[in-house]
Amino acid sequence: MRATNPALQTPPAPNSLFLLLLLTTVWCGPAWTQQSAWHQFRGPQGQGHADGLDLPLRWSEQQNITWRTAVPGRAWSSPVIADGMLWVTTAIDVAASKEEIERQKARRTDRQPILVASRVDFRAVGIDVGTGKIVHDHFLFSQKDPQAIHALNSYASPTPIIESGKLYCHFGTFGTCRLDTATGKLDWINRKVQVKHENGPGSTPVLWHDLLITHYDGIDQQEVVAFDKHSGKIVWRTPRSGQLRDNPQFRKAYATPLIIKVAGRDLLISPSADWVYAYEPASGKEIWKVAYGDLGFSNVPRPVVGHGLAFICTSFGRSKVLAVRLALGKPEIVWEYRRQAPRMSSPVLVGNELYFVSDNGIATCLDARSGKTHWVKRLGGNYSASPLAADGRVYFFSREGVTTVVKAGPRFGKLAENRLEGQLMASPAALPGVLFLRTDQAIYRIEDRTRGKKTSP
Repeated sequence: MRATNPALQTPPAPNSLFLLLLLTTVWCGPAWTQQSAWHQFRGPQGQGHADGLDLPLRWSEQQNITWRTAVPGRAWSSPVIADGMLWVTTAIDVAASKEEIERQKARRTDRQPILVASRVDFRAVGIDVGTGKIVHDHFLFSQKDPQAIHALNSYASPTPIIESGKLYCHFGTFGTCRLDTATGKLDWINRKVQVKHENGPGSTPVLWHDLLITHYDGIDQQEVVAFDKHSGKIVWRTPRSGQLRDNPQFRKAYATPLIIKVAGRDLLISPSADWVYAYEPASGKEIWKVAYGDLGFSNVPRPVVGHGLAFICTSFGRSKVLAVRLALGKPEIVWEYRRQAPRMSSPVLVGNELYFVSDNGIATCLDARSGKTHWVKRLGGNYSASPLAADGRVYFFSREGVTTVVKAGPRFGKLAENRLEGQLMASPAALPGVLFLRTDQAIYRIEDRTRGKKTSP
């Protein structure tokens, strides 16, 4: 079925760009701006952009590091920033006995490497943006004998959201809560939604008006759930309606949704196993769903949108990138790209170009409107964190701690390669002139420390 809005039938001509902006925009929350804060995963609009912030180009452990602060625990959640404070979640886990680890392995239907804990304490840590000092370290709640997770994952991988002195922390099936950042007390906690993640929590929530909306795509059940952000009570929960594979391992997903506006109406774009859905965020009503056409599961990347299209990564299985024409009626798949599609990191859209990097370090630039290949380059390393676009550059962050900076555009141009100690699993955050990176060892404030200094003629 084709889109019902004629403006969305074909790629936009130059004189229709203004109309397209009216028809397709991204929900970016209440008065969130890139200049003042970084409230959620992938920035103010959730699209991985830090334009106008004049970020540093080069750094190392000895260069352009203002501070480095170690955070206890194992966690891949990204930093969020507001009111001069950087917040992250973390998980302090106690290893299980060898006997329990073997029992957990025996229960699984796959042979993936796993981490097994006897107890996990979930915490929220607040760091002064200027000094790097840990000002807050709040215990949230704990879980005894938690589900095992994939060895590549952490118990605190979903990124929190900060708004008006409230920090929303989500840990999948283990619980969701709201922290008052002034008092350090929990406003509420909800642990009623239970699902078998199989590989641990991964999906980050999205905040829309008075609702905190989350994915729960396990091997046992798959649904989208909305909490009242003030009370933590469940407002709606909508089961996935698409037919899934018989093998439960092919039913799980870990993607983060995105709220956009199409023809004046808010839609929650929600990737899951084998299908991408659109829901009405106020009620959870399913508006449409589109099948990938091939096996796709364990989805991690967040969608990006532009040119009347949503770009969806199908992740594991027959990995590909899909360009889905947005509509209020059933949309259509305009093009698909099957080579070196990312399974974990999200794409980023800059103008007419779509950029992404595969898990094994192959970076690709496509024409977003047609799917035509501009360039494909091997960066090296392995990738989980999502790339960042800033002022004509694209930053790619490897698990080996290397950030490769390339020039945005249809021709490949490498600008810099920067190395830090530790693994880069979390996606970055940014403020004017400053880049914040979280490795598995510490959080870094990175900025060009030569600016403003006199140089020799």
